[in-house]
Amino acid sequence: MREGTFIGPIIIAIGLLVAAIAFAVVGAVMETADGSAELRMSRSEADIAALERELGDLKKLMSELQEEQARLSEEQALAVARGEASLAGQLEVSASDITGGGDENFGPSIERMTEVGTLDKMAFNQGISQPRNRIMLEVLGHPRSSYTQDCAPVTQEKLKALMETRQVGPIKVTMIRPALASLERIMTKLEATEPEVHAALGTAGALCARLVRGSKRSVSNHSWGTAIDLKLEGRLDGFGDGGTQFGLILLAELFNEEGWYWGAAYNREDSMHFEVGVETLRRWQAEGDL
Repeated sequence: MREGTFIGPIIIAIGLLVAAIAFAVVGAVMETADGSAELRMSRSEADIAALERELGDLKKLMSELQEEQARLSEEQALAVARGEASLAGQLEVSASDITGGGDENFGPSIERMTEVGTLDKMAFNQGISQPRNRIMLEVLGHPRSSYTQDCAPVTQEKLKALMETRQVGPIKVTMIRPALASLERIMTKLEATEPEVHAALGTAGALCARLVRGSKRSVSNHSWGTAIDLKLEGRLDGFGDGGTQFGLILLAELFNEEGWYWGAAYNREDSMHFEVGVETLRRWQAEGDL
């Protein structure tokens, strides 16, 4: 069910709560005529306070859902404006088709890691939730007070203290320390299983406090140092073209194992983009790593 469909029931619930508060107030006034007026009034005031707290929570939830609905509408409009290519009816390739388990039935068009094809989005990000702005702000807060389309430094002191620049395998990046530790594990596995991809790996950036390209409100996850863009043999994967470099498919399996979400599954396909998933962020938070 889409989040926007919850707003109607929430409005009804708010109306019912307002009516309950009004009923409680009227009841409290009417009860002042008997001998236990003070006790009854005290109880009524407590009931009203509880109802007002619940009303406040519902209003906050409705505001969050409206904001998320606006963000999703904006994202959809951006996708249409950029002429996103549909994957319907195209050849679907999963990671198992690439690794093959020793199968030698590979055509010449998929021999190079930078060759581009389409893939089955449903084969990736299983059990991993995309970290939208609401979650990022809840877990890590705003990286800075204002944003533009250009990279800017992080100004939030707590988040700055989590940042570190480190050489991780073939790339040098600045991210929060738990993400760097996770990235190191990925690079170690990559070097052991796909040394050619490891050697060809480069980065198009990690930390970058800015808005999502083309957006006026959505903050890029690069702003928190929890996302990274990767390239192979110095070549970037095309943005929003519905195609994916085969080497990135091999990488995606390792990132998914570490609880990172792969941008190939976005409405606007962004196969070079990997970001820490919600479940992993929550775990780091529970373990005191953030």
